[in-house]
Amino acid sequence: MQRIRFIGDPVLRRETKEVTIFDDDLKLFVKNMIKTMHREDGIGLAAPQIGHSRKILVVDISGMEETEKPRAFINPTIVDSWGESVVEEGCLSIPDVREEVTRPEGIEVKYQNENGENHQNRFDGWMARVLQHEIDHVNGVLFVDLISPIKRKLLTEQKLIPNKY
Repeated sequence: MQRIRFIGDPVLRRETKEVTIFDDDLKLFVKNMIKTMHREDGIGLAAPQIGHSRKILVVDISGMEETEKPRAFINPTIVDSWGESVVEEGCLSIPDVREEVTRPEGIEVKYQNENGENHQNRFDGWMARVLQHEIDHVNGVLFVDLISPIKRKLLTEQKLIPNKY
């Protein structure tokens, strides 16, 4: 299992690389990401959050939606979105901070699984929310980038996020 990287760590802002090799090492990496996410009580985790600049994320919302199980999304891209919702978000890389974030209510995502199989699916509800948050991570975006400048300034003044994050 890997340690979580926190806001201010440059790896969270780096451009990530597409995954091109789908082998046993990748499957083990995904399995370890899921273990790390569970250890940290998270519902999503992106590779940059554990120090790897790769387009890999895992999501497990089974605690909220019983039909779901832990899943990997490799090289994910949002190809469509609709609606709008405002929900309070938190992040393993930004402890003790929760803020309301406006995002599309539903999304269509093109991705591969850990076996390299191509998928394109529509998601809404919690899955859409968590996927957008984690896809932002592989694109170097943190949820505090999406809140108002005034709220961000307050978080900086309260020393909950660094001046240069």
